[in-house]
Amino acid sequence: MDILGIFGVLVGAGAVLTGIAFGASMRVVEQFERGVVFRFGRVREVREPGLRVLIPVVDRMRKVPVQIVTMPVPGQEGITRDNVTVRVDAVVYFRVIDPVQAVVDVQDYLFAIAQVAQTSLRSIIGKSDLDDLLSNREHLNRGLELMIDSPALSWGVHIDRVEIKDVALPESMKRSMSRQAEAERERRARVITAEGELQASQKLADAGKTMAAAPAALQLRLLQTVVEVAAEKNSTLVLPFPVELLRFLERSTPGEAAAEPGESAEPDSSPQAASAETDGPDSPALEPKSRTRSDTIEILQPGPAREDATVRPRLDLP
Repeated sequence: MDILGIFGVLVGAGAVLTGIAFGASMRVVEQFERGVVFRFGRVREVREPGLRVLIPVVDRMRKVPVQIVTMPVPGQEGITRDNVTVRVDAVVYFRVIDPVQAVVDVQDYLFAIAQVAQTSLRSIIGKSDLDDLLSNREHLNRGLELMIDSPALSWGVHIDRVEIKDVALPESMKRSMSRQAEAERERRARVITAEGELQASQKLADAGKTMAAAPAALQLRLLQTVVEVAAEKNSTLVLPFPVELLRFLERSTPGEAAAEPGESAEPDSSPQAASAETDGPDSPALEPKSRTRSDTIEILQPGPAREDATVRPRLDLP
């Protein structure tokens, strides 16, 4: 082989090696990534998105995504401050704001965030009441976010949001809460019914005063009630007769005429008059007997053989 052939082979091999080295030195950084360049093990710079050229064998690039990461926190069991066992799970939203710290200061920032989120969730359960976990979640979310964000800032990670997804309660606690809610609804229903009866009684009292001032209104109301009941085509109508109507009729009816002067009086049926008629005018007058005791009435109580009480007058003389 001549010298020109050997030279051509060397030139071709060099071109191939140059192409391979150039291809190995080219890196593409996506828009959602940042490239941390290490030169001989030391951080050189952070490369922005685009086509980037590295020195072969000398430079090494590690890509770090800066997107918002959604990390679910596994359910954690704990005892609340009011001694109720619950199971709570959550979700954490975070993103990398400093790629160098996320790569250098912590070995695996994803695993670190997951562990901090679990421990913070357990801590927030022990510091809260059951009512807060069920109804005041916004305040707990902010507190949980601060607890996780405090160590994460030194790792170049920013916690955007933390949400408590679900609170699992024991079955016995669910039954107790359902009974409590039912009792509360019943209490509200009774209060509303009592308020309605109070307002209705006030309106009825006002209506009664109006009808008392105008008795004819009561008669009109009675006729209206008859019309309303008769519209249903009932065969029997039971209607109470108001006493106020009788009083109105009594006041409206004139009194009976007085007795005429020439009308004879009724005969006296007293025992003294009957005795006078029997003895006649010629009979000597009976002297009245003096009595020392007043007449008494003896009431015989009903015995075994008598069912009705008998009233018998008795005259006690001295």
